[in-house]
Amino acid sequence: MAALPLSGRHLAATLAAAALLLAGCGAPNSPEAEVRTVVAEAEAAAEARDASRLFDLIDPGYRDPQGNGAEELKRYLRGWLIAHQSVRLITRVDSVEFPAEGLARVRATVGMLGREAGGEAWDLAADVYDLDVTLARDGGEWRVTRAEWRRGAGG
Repeated sequence: MAALPLSGRHLAATLAAAALLLAGCGAPNSPEAEVRTVVAEAEAAAEARDASRLFDLIDPGYRDPQGNGAEELKRYLRGWLIAHQSVRLITRVDSVEFPAEGLARVRATVGMLGREAGGEAWDLAADVYDLDVTLARDGGEWRVTRAEWRRGAGG
């Protein structure tokens, strides 16, 4: 099956996955705290439009339900960041689960606001998505291995 192209909204949802775990925190040095730290770093990278920092958080084996892999996601993220002069994320974590050692599953609702490059000051795009993201620990580093999203009730 051929990979479906990522739309701007799908990419925005994927980008928002970077901010999934900001609400609350686990015990220091716990797997939950580690994952939340990684996601806080990802949010900062997304808002700074730092593609290389975001790329470091994507597992080489990443695969989404549309069949896109890590390289497709990276290409699309790069283009989306170029197209949006600014990105702001607002996140509500609905659940954080650890179904197995070294595996985290996060469900969240994420609001995104972006300003189009070259647009007028009020040329804004906003959406709300429900996200389900899986992260795996690889050599002590947490990386995104899968992400699914759907338009949220508020979007």
